Amino acid sequence: MRGNVQGVGYRQACCRAATALGVAGWVRNRSDGSVEVQAEGQNQQLLDLRLWCESGPAGALVSEVIPSLMPIAGDDWFEIRR
Repeated sequence: MRGNVQGVGYRQACCRAATALGVAGWVRNRSDGSVEVQAEGQNQQLLDLRLWCESGPAGALVSEVIPSLMPIAGDDWFEIRR
């Protein structure tokens, strides 16, 4: 995600949203000011998480979401990475 997405609780809120949706994976801040999310789940779960990511928590101003396909890691949890 790009925009005003760091310093607004984005990672914590994303982790809560992903966990509530039953999605596995991780979220982390990037040095360029963006936030990166890698997620695994059913198509509807991933669509719901993407829709959440497009708005984020209160205080976030998401300007861009760039989706990509990644190899499945097989994780069964969602975590915040540093």
